[in-house]
Amino acid sequence: MKVVLTIAGSDCSGGAGIQADLKTFEAFGVFGCSVITVLTAQNTQGVTAIEEIKSSFIKEQIEAILKDFDVSCIKIGMLFSNEIIDTVKECIKDLNIPVIFDPVFVSKAGSKLLNDDAIENLKTLLPYCILATPNKYEAKELFSFEFSNKKEQNNSILAPCEVLVKNNIKDKGDYKISVDTLFTKETTKNFISEYIETDNTHGTGCSFSSAIASNIALGKTIEESIEISKKFIYEAILHAPSIGKGKGPIAHKIGEKYI
Repeated sequence: MKVVLTIAGSDCSGGAGIQADLKTFEAFGVFGCSVITVLTAQNTQGVTAIEEIKSSFIKEQIEAILKDFDVSCIKIGMLFSNEIIDTVKECIKDLNIPVIFDPVFVSKAGSKLLNDDAIENLKTLLPYCILATPNKYEAKELFSFEFSNKKEQNNSILAPCEVLVKNNIKDKGDYKISVDTLFTKETTKNFISEYIETDNTHGTGCSFSSAIASNIALGKTIEESIEISKKFIYEAILHAPSIGKGKGPIAHKIGEKYI
């Protein structure tokens, strides 16, 4: 069985972060290990408190996993502070393991979750990753990129790894589509699904990057992994259980039936 490691924050409500990552790993039949960077008090309505884990203990967690398991892929999520960013970078920089980086620092609504200096520091992780999966706000901060109808925008991301900018919503008249755009050194490619009008989107970014990491571990290419993962997320949103009073979680277990 393939082993995938997630380095991310904990969501006590179970819809995002480490908990969503592990549920996604299970859906794809890989074994999930986890390193917790921050504890959060949160639910579908928002985050009320964050408790940072000491960087020395984060390092201990990572080293414990790598000493015992043959890890096939690493997914990185919320890192929260400069000290944690530096610690994780030191731990992964000499590894021969593919890394998927979901740079969790701007919410879907556009609110920053990190200080500007820490955002700059996140960029130093990119050379050690094969793929970064920012939302449109994070792409603007990291790469000065904004979606545009102008053709000259199509190759405007220069990065040391491939970059997937997520969830550009386009109106097609009677319906909308969600477009994720992959930027490589040579070209761009769009991955498209129908956009679902719903509040059940808690943890979709975490789950998407974890699904990609799972498929990379299973031997798929980056493009194949994105294609499969986008279908998984679509179905998991479509069949969401509609629980909680805010933005509800998705249905990881149901999503696996449509892989």
